[in-house]
Amino acid sequence: MNEIGINTEKAKILAHRLNDLLANYQIFYSNVRGFHWNVRGEKFFELHLKFEELYNDLIVKIDEIAERILTLGLSPEHRYSKYLGVAAIEEAGQTSDGTENVENILKSFSNLIEKQREILQLSDEAGDEGTNSLMSDYIREQEKLVWMYSAFLNKN
Repeated sequence: MNEIGINTEKAKILAHRLNDLLANYQIFYSNVRGFHWNVRGEKFFELHLKFEELYNDLIVKIDEIAERILTLGLSPEHRYSKYLGVAAIEEAGQTSDGTENVENILKSFSNLIEKQREILQLSDEAGDEGTNSLMSDYIREQEKLVWMYSAFLNKN
């Protein structure tokens, strides 16, 4: 058992999965910053603010994930070269098209939610309430954001 009472091997598996999630969040964060900087057109003011709101939320979650990895007794990855090698979310090309940006955001949320659900199940099996709670909160928040961004695109 590690210092917080979780099986050491299960903690390592969770930390590995959280590092993968961290890589995806970091790439997503960079993409959204780029969307914020480069968006143009009719919905500029609305999207510019929404993208800023989103990247501010992502940076908080990035820190929480890294600190959870440390709490489990392992080290969070910090190198973008490693992130790019493992992340399922890809770097977005520069785009000023708000609709394309929102579609990219929806695809990224889908990826994150899937990964978080997997971690949620693993953390439940490990008796890791801290990670479980974090993933549950993220999923709930992001499901609502998926609904809202989908409504923006008139996909609901």
